[in-house]
Amino acid sequence: MGKILSIRRRPHYISPMLQTDTRIERERKTVEAMIRLFCAGHHGGRGLCRKCEELLAYAGKRLDKCPYGKDKPTCAHCPVHCYSPGMRDRVREVMRWSGPRMIWRHPVLAAFHLLDGRRKVPTLPAPKGGTRK
Repeated sequence: MGKILSIRRRPHYISPMLQTDTRIERERKTVEAMIRLFCAGHHGGRGLCRKCEELLAYAGKRLDKCPYGKDKPTCAHCPVHCYSPGMRDRVREVMRWSGPRMIWRHPVLAAFHLLDGRRKVPTLPAPKGGTRK
């Protein structure tokens, strides 16, 4: 059986988080675990390759700017598409490959992710400053 990949300390560009909610932090760990599994399975090496590191940094920035904050649904069920189309395709590829493997490698994160996927999507508050016509 393969070695279990641990969730390592985040790089310096991800550490200063805007939100410290446990829900967002768990989502961040889940995305990181999925990207690490994908990179180890496809690109080899001990750490993340440059492309996977860029994807991890991008996902962290998107989590920090999520309009839902701590009430965030999983990205698959979110009506707001905050990823650029190219990055969305890359994340979808990572999640499609890593998702089934998460059950064996990171069962707690996988279980929480499945439970979070069952949350109802909250309504966003109206934009500040009124509506434009």
